[in-house]
Amino acid sequence: MKRRNFLYGSAAALAAFAGGAFVLRERSGGRASAEEFEITKTEEEWRRILSPEQYAVLREEATERAFTSPLNDEKRAGIFHCAGCDLPVYPSEAKYDSGTGWPSFWESLPGAIGTKEDNSFFMTRTECHCRRCGGHLGHIFEDGPPPTGKRHCINGVALTFKPGQTQSG
Repeated sequence: MKRRNFLYGSAAALAAFAGGAFVLRERSGGRASAEEFEITKTEEEWRRILSPEQYAVLREEATERAFTSPLNDEKRAGIFHCAGCDLPVYPSEAKYDSGTGWPSFWESLPGAIGTKEDNSFFMTRTECHCRRCGGHLGHIFEDGPPPTGKRHCINGVALTFKPGQTQSG
């Protein structure tokens, strides 16, 4: 068996085993320390204000299963906010249908996200998180549309949507 087939098969088996609303827990302990963010809370405080699904994604870097978020089909004008701290992070004008099963954007609002290298799952990706609370949002890939060529592949459960809201307020 070739190594690649073994790795893909192992990942698929793990995903099937995980079931439920989430494919995998990507990694734990990889989050930057809470002191680095403007909004900090204890694990218990986060658990009190977030649903179990939001906590798993935002605080433990889980990934929701593809095609499960209602925000994937959201087409109204408005702003997508971090579900952890309500920071505006993505404008509806930058949202597009990537066909991946997660809400996708070609650009975030200025200064809304932070990034770091993610070397989980035998690959290197760019993880993106809320710059204010550090909540894990998703990943950024280099296969998006113009004008940026980026695909911000975001967990819908990490976002809330405010229809009619504009970037200026």
